[in-house]
Amino acid sequence: MLRNREDLEEIEARTLAPYAMLSRASRGRRLPEPLHPMRTAFQRDRDRIIHSAAFRRLEYKTQVFVNHEGDYYRTRLTHTIEAAQITRTVASSLGLNRDLAEAVALAHDLGHTPFGHAGERVLNRLMEPHGGYDHNAQSLRTVDWIEVRYPDFRGLNLSYEVREGIIKHSHFKGRPAALEFDAGLYPCLEAQIVDLADEIAYNAHDVDDGLKAQMLTVADLTGSRLYCEAAAAARAAHPALDDRLMRYQTVIRMIDVMVTDLVANIDRDLMRGGIASVDAVRRAGRAIAAFGDDVSAQVVELKQIMRDRLYRHYRVNRMTEKAGRVLARLFATYMAEPRQIPPHVLARVEVDGEPLPRVIADYIAGMTDRFALDEYRKLFDPDERV
Repeated sequence: MLRNREDLEEIEARTLAPYAMLSRASRGRRLPEPLHPMRTAFQRDRDRIIHSAAFRRLEYKTQVFVNHEGDYYRTRLTHTIEAAQITRTVASSLGLNRDLAEAVALAHDLGHTPFGHAGERVLNRLMEPHGGYDHNAQSLRTVDWIEVRYPDFRGLNLSYEVREGIIKHSHFKGRPAALEFDAGLYPCLEAQIVDLADEIAYNAHDVDDGLKAQMLTVADLTGSRLYCEAAAAARAAHPALDDRLMRYQTVIRMIDVMVTDLVANIDRDLMRGGIASVDAVRRAGRAIAAFGDDVSAQVVELKQIMRDRLYRHYRVNRMTEKAGRVLARLFATYMAEPRQIPPHVLARVEVDGEPLPRVIADYIAGMTDRFALDEYRKLFDPDERV
């Protein structure tokens, strides 16, 4: 049985919760386009994001471990896929619009620099005289302006709700780019759950990767009740597990605890607040997507351990410092002699009139780890071919 867009929109209207964002209720796109005959607005957004160059480049961008350190560690792409999967699970359980939630999750990290948060800190410092750098704002800029795939407009021309979800990811108040989107209101619940799905994904997989890399030990995690209770449950269910399977089963249980608590807490909050519409979600005056008090305390406890034991590990710090030197020198070199930038990028300055520092920041932010390192060698190693 074939289903067209109208059929899919009708299914949404019949089956989704009253506080879910319906595709046919979208505020639309910046530039009007004919509706697609087979896909809803948010399905179309999701597909445009997946087919973007920025999404593909996430494969070779750092999460915690630089890409060339090993094939088994998470990258920005695998993290994004894991966060999107958790997002869909939470959205399904709560009767939310899975397509909208997934689209926001898939786009939430498009603005990240190479070398993870270290790269962002360096680029923000370099851009301080020119408006600063924020990866959430850069994610929106990527889908609104940097991607060029259509003859009639710049960017991907995504729907209002997906764009709002991108810029209102995490702590959005005071973010200048959020002013376009009713800056005093919270985004729809589909966008809010992406913040927590993102946190669940990196809390769990950073434990997995840290243990695998032997930069984190089980002893380091003894102060985490979330980890210890998940490990105890895994051991009780399977007493003979080897260390590798024990790690996997522990991480699986950690994710399950956080997701289960998140869904239950959101459901309780919606019922207590009598929230039964998208507008009520937006005007609640706070984020509705949150863990319960007990699990929230456990997550804070785990994050502190990860900051102290993994994110400040000397090997991570070495890469952080190296990344800073690479990006700072690239930025300075491009500023001193812009014609070292590829002509199609420089045309945005010479033809479109964009400020040179912002174009350089866009260019560097779009680099993968390995491209940035290759570019560094080409510019500064006299034996490297340019």
